[in-house]
Amino acid sequence: MSPPVSAPVSPPASAPAALSRGVLLRVFLRSLFLQASWNPKGMQNLGLAYTVFPALESLYPEKEAQEAAVRRHLAFFNTHPYVAAAIVGGVIYHEQRIARGEEPPDKVMAFKAALMGPLAALGDGFFWLSLKPAVGAICAGLVPLLHAWAAVLFLVLYNLVHITLRARLYWMGLSLGDRLVEAVARDKLPARGARLRSVAAACSGGVAAWLAVDLGRTAGGAPAPWLVAGCLALGMVSYVLVQQRVPNYVVLYLAAVLACAAGAFL
Repeated sequence: MSPPVSAPVSPPASAPAALSRGVLLRVFLRSLFLQASWNPKGMQNLGLAYTVFPALESLYPEKEAQEAAVRRHLAFFNTHPYVAAAIVGGVIYHEQRIARGEEPPDKVMAFKAALMGPLAALGDGFFWLSLKPAVGAICAGLVPLLHAWAAVLFLVLYNLVHITLRARLYWMGLSLGDRLVEAVARDKLPARGARLRSVAAACSGGVAAWLAVDLGRTAGGAPAPWLVAGCLALGMVSYVLVQQRVPNYVVLYLAAVLACAAGAFL
């Protein structure tokens, strides 16, 4: 028995051939406010519907089709707010195909469900655990030179990278659709994140050494070498304990005890 043939999707009579640059720009700018209406039930669903609404409004001039398109994007949605730009671009890619009758509406739902989890993990690892600590450590190391301007430099550097990557991800989703997975993999964000974490560790070590020397100078100079040696010893002990799968709270309590001892000594 031959499988049933699905009925073709009929396109709206007045669906536009393509979205204008102005509409695409409005969608991207709205994506910057994805979490403005975060809620515990649908999480980022209201933000996503708000983001893509200019495109849906252009693609579905008929009120009923427009409302149906908005309703399907009010389902649960949650991912990293920066890499969500890739999903937003992919949603527009699929909605254009749906409006032209080239695929059914469940395609865009499957696209969102498949990508929001993996992209959330990718974004957390790169932005929260790599980029932000690295830029913060670099700017903290520049505090003796820039003073309060180091905070301004942090905002400029961090947002320069984050906005650039956000725009790139949006364009990738918009132009590639489902193929953006391979494109994101080629960018090797996890490997870049590992390099950024190395930069953050090196800069943090430099900041710690500078603080130790400065504190020693303030206290008369004598305790500085001991404090630096104690920091190095604490780092080595912490590394060994972590490698031996000692619980994190043990390491934290040990650090607190050593800090209290150093404070009493100084």
